[in-house]
Amino acid sequence: MGTMLILLVFLGLVVVLALWAVGVYNGLVTSRNAWKNAFAQIDVQLQRRFDLIPNLVETARAYMAHERETLEAVVAARSAAQAGLAAAKAHPGDASAMAELASSQGQLNGVLGRLLAVAEAYPDLKANQNMMQLTEELSSTENRVAFARQAYNDAVMAYNNKREVFPSSVVAGMFNFAPAALLEIPADKTQVREAPKVQF
Repeated sequence: MGTMLILLVFLGLVVVLALWAVGVYNGLVTSRNAWKNAFAQIDVQLQRRFDLIPNLVETARAYMAHERETLEAVVAARSAAQAGLAAAKAHPGDASAMAELASSQGQLNGVLGRLLAVAEAYPDLKANQNMMQLTEELSSTENRVAFARQAYNDAVMAYNNKREVFPSSVVAGMFNFAPAALLEIPADKTQVREAPKVQF
């Protein structure tokens, strides 16, 4: 009778432990899916931004014939930023992929800022209805990118906290839940921290 009681208690503990492990595992999966979904929102907004840039460049090209270098720099930075996003999409949450994404987006922000600053010297361009609409859409998209990045970073923080705290860290280690990297703006690149000025 005593052996049976010990066996039942042991089985009860095993069942409780298994249920706890399943709950922790499911929580980690849910958190991982949350940050991946948040990254997908960044992707959507950056794609929207990439789609606006060729129209912006073409509109500006008609007025800024002497600013070919600036326009070419925007096109090149857009291509580099698209490559950075592709690398991050292939390995979302990977520290080096996220750093490449942040760096390439920062370079694009810098050249867009220069383009819009140069555009200030062209009153006809500033008054162009298409240019005003594009810069307004770009500004709106920049805000959406910032919100999406914040949502992503919040989701990554929640996931990393969940996978690092004891005792759930044991389950995370057993099932190889890798850490996810934040999408951080480099501190030494102030132009990355500020969205391009697009008021006309």
